[in-house]
Amino acid sequence: MEIAHIQQMVSQCCGEELADQDLYELLAVVAERNGITPDDEELKRGSRFVVGYVEQVPYMLRVASTAAANVGLEAEMKRILEKVCSYWLEDLDIIPDHLGIIGLLDDAYCSLTTLQAVSDHFRLQTGKYLFPDDLTAANRVMRKIIGDPYVGDLDRFVSSALNEAGVMQALTALASPDKRRFLDEQANIWNHGPAGSIPVEELDGLGLLED
Repeated sequence: MEIAHIQQMVSQCCGEELADQDLYELLAVVAERNGITPDDEELKRGSRFVVGYVEQVPYMLRVASTAAANVGLEAEMKRILEKVCSYWLEDLDIIPDHLGIIGLLDDAYCSLTTLQAVSDHFRLQTGKYLFPDDLTAANRVMRKIIGDPYVGDLDRFVSSALNEAGVMQALTALASPDKRRFLDEQANIWNHGPAGSIPVEELDGLGLLED
């Protein structure tokens, strides 16, 4: 699937008139599960977060392809992206796509969690950031929004995607002195300094920041 098609799906669902109402209802249920009764402003902030999270996917897919090519992981990342994009093709996946923006939460979570896992392992082996954005906190919040038992199935998908792509073996090879010299020579802005992140601090009123 072309990333442009994913962009089209995201734009369509995030722009639907019922998107905010659907998210308000979902987030109200999630908050209630956490023992909280949110007000309208808290639900609005939560909705903005979810929309921003989903809209991040096409951008991160493009970043991943470019970043991987710069550090010698092009083949592995291509397999990762093929696996991730294939999930977007499934209408009757863990959360059916015909549910509008709610139906894209699992697709977005699979995509961004898989990419963050690659980035985390890359940093573990090289000490450098692969991507300009760290999505760890945002993924953790989305995991709570989606909830059990769905996230267990989604995490198994992520693990399978990483194993099938041979990412771990490739990243382990990056720890060799020769590979480290290559990485230093090919360094770009994404390899240096702290990565940015999607702000999640304002979601405390929904009970999404508690461990």
